[in-house]
Amino acid sequence: MAQPDGKKIFFENLSGAGKAIAVLTSGGDAQGMNAAVRAVVRMGLYVGAKVYFIHEGYQGMVDGGENIKEATWESVSSMLQVGGTVIGSARCKEFRSHEGRLKAAHNLVQRGITNLCVIGGDGSLTGANLFREEWSGLLGELAEQGLIDADAVQMYSALHIVGMVGSIDNDFCGTDMTIGTDSALHRIIEVVDAIMTTAQSHQRTFVLEVMGRHCGYLALVSALACGADWVLIPEMPPEDGWEDKMCEKLSANRAGMKRLNIIIVAEGAIDRNNAPITTDYVKDLVVKCLGFDTRVTILGHVQRGGTPSAFDRILASRMGVEAVLALLETTANTPACVVSLCGNQSVRLPLMECVQMTQEVQRAMDGRRFEEAVKLRGRSFENNLKTYKLLAHRKPESELPVSNFNVAVLNVGAPAAGMNAAVRSAVRVGISEGHKMFAVSDGFEGFYKGQIKEIKWADVGGWTGQGGSLLGTKRTLPAKHIDKIAEQMRKHNINALLIVGGFEGFLSLLELLTARGKFDEFCVPMVMVPATVSNNVPGSDLSIGADTALNAITNTCDRIKQSASGTKRRVFIIETMGGYCGYLASVGGLAAGADAAYIYEEPFDIRDLQANVEHLTEKMKTSIQRGLVLRNENCNENYTTDFIYQLYSEEGRGVFDSRKNVLGHMQQGGAPSPFDRNFGTKISAKAMQWISKKLLETFRHDEGRVFANTEESCCLLGMRRRALVFQPVVQLKDETDFVHRIPKEQWWLKLRPLMKILAKYKTTFDVSDSGQLEHVVRNRPKESDASVAM
Repeated sequence: MAQPDGKKIFFENLSGAGKAIAVLTSGGDAQGMNAAVRAVVRMGLYVGAKVYFIHEGYQGMVDGGENIKEATWESVSSMLQVGGTVIGSARCKEFRSHEGRLKAAHNLVQRGITNLCVIGGDGSLTGANLFREEWSGLLGELAEQGLIDADAVQMYSALHIVGMVGSIDNDFCGTDMTIGTDSALHRIIEVVDAIMTTAQSHQRTFVLEVMGRHCGYLALVSALACGADWVLIPEMPPEDGWEDKMCEKLSANRAGMKRLNIIIVAEGAIDRNNAPITTDYVKDLVVKCLGFDTRVTILGHVQRGGTPSAFDRILASRMGVEAVLALLETTANTPACVVSLCGNQSVRLPLMECVQMTQEVQRAMDGRRFEEAVKLRGRSFENNLKTYKLLAHRKPESELPVSNFNVAVLNVGAPAAGMNAAVRSAVRVGISEGHKMFAVSDGFEGFYKGQIKEIKWADVGGWTGQGGSLLGTKRTLPAKHIDKIAEQMRKHNINALLIVGGFEGFLSLLELLTARGKFDEFCVPMVMVPATVSNNVPGSDLSIGADTALNAITNTCDRIKQSASGTKRRVFIIETMGGYCGYLASVGGLAAGADAAYIYEEPFDIRDLQANVEHLTEKMKTSIQRGLVLRNENCNENYTTDFIYQLYSEEGRGVFDSRKNVLGHMQQGGAPSPFDRNFGTKISAKAMQWISKKLLETFRHDEGRVFANTEESCCLLGMRRRALVFQPVVQLKDETDFVHRIPKEQWWLKLRPLMKILAKYKTTFDVSDSGQLEHVVRNRPKESDASVAM
């Protein structure tokens, strides 16, 4: 298949020939570890290195023997969707001793291994760095004992370490997300959504304990994602007297016709005196003070189990490939690094800088410096906490600022999971800022028909976990009814607009901007947050709803592949949505382990199709039993899903048979994923705060009205690499292919070679975006908080 221009894959500069790489998983397991192991093995083999599994973590390294085995391409087949770690993980006391590390060094040298990829938490990574620092001394001792010769000491003089953080707690400083965190959030939210239905039936209060002995990330983000009434985390214990405040809040919510209460407690939750707060204590408190029927649910190891989410598979695959690149580029003087995620970019950070900052967090908590602990966790954690407080705790009317501004919010385009979370966030932040919020039903069609009504704080309760669009959404653009919309703007005195939608939302803003020349009613601040499963909105790398769609695709592909388990060799041709945008097919293909993904952005012809069939035929003869091919719905008008299915069926005759499946609207349905709930919540809150700022800037006191007619007052808020950026829509016109409704440049195209490499294709690979070694920054600039998503 045709390739985008890029830097060729480093065979000349970064060849792995003659190198040996070993991969191990250590400490607690986390979903996605297998995806990382698979990526390390296949990328290592791809560049010509020998790759070894070290089974049972550091224990296997110390014991040696059959615990250290050479890996093959086939040995990591069918493990992408498996939770936990198939190569095993164990805590090893022996490795903490000098004698244990000496044994481990001997076992590695015997196999010529001098490159280690360690997947684990801060303890595992700290151990790896100590091992690296002692390496030359350990080799000297082995030579003195006659276990290795002087040539081996010379040949294997340096040990290179690259870490990937596998931890469901997301407790490692320096990275926005650790491998396993998103999957753990999926498990928590699945349980919370199920519990909410039974709690609703019986008017119960549920107290849920989630993991996080030293870190409250899971508790905090799951509370944001389900709209919990109260959350208790170790980094920010409640103020003294919190018991009365919590009971008042629960009581007020019940009085407001809410039939249930959810309280989420991190297992390490403490009070201001560092005394533990247990779920039983909270339950007894609620029963004693309020008399509510209250139950406790402890999620426990359910959070570690199950299949990894699409996010974790993609994250782990990217990190695994990046780890191999880092090992190939390292020198004797390069410090041990950890491969991290910042926004949607891979970065490399000095391992010990990250470990030291992680340890600083615990010291701050032990010393009761809780504000400092929150800041050390990073801006992502800090923003999560601020957003939760803003949305969960309503200020009394007497404390609210009075702005006298009316703000309308509407959905435009096709429904996308997470839209409701975005609307809830906008409404509650707007009310907190003193505005009167108006909800517009059915997009601009409802707007011109006057389907506009005030929406209150309680009206959006429980919206976070609802799929689709509760406001109603249509693809209708405003231009045709612009005069009637202007009339409704005037009638309801709308001073600002927030649009949550897809490509139609972007087009709508452009039309409203043009209409300013004729109608002053549109000279108000207007902002859009992208929400579409297609992820085709210019100006943003990610859209609300795309993650939920990816999970639907990935889970369905898993089931489809499993349906062929134990049968003869079979290839599945699967059609995804996306219009002309190949995001779902490409990134879904990476998450599901596809052999090919056909998209409009990468033109292909019959020769490419034939080459793919031949490639699959060869693989089927030697190893794999199942193949997976994804096709974007509009990738080519002639090479349809039926055509590709028939081609594969005919050309694969005698080797494999074929089946086809059109996923259709199941990609748009279902409850939003934790990622989409939080992305929608936080990006919408940021958009609403921008509106408040613009309203104050553009209010003309002498005329008593808002008047905003600059380009900067009509923006799209999107994630760009590591930053959330407000961009005037008029400036995005040059970046847009309006005919095919896609941005002209799309970041995820650089992920396509990863899918091909992991499917055993020879391809080109652009390494210009590979992470360069950076340093841990305590507080990134405020505007660069791209980790708003999670």
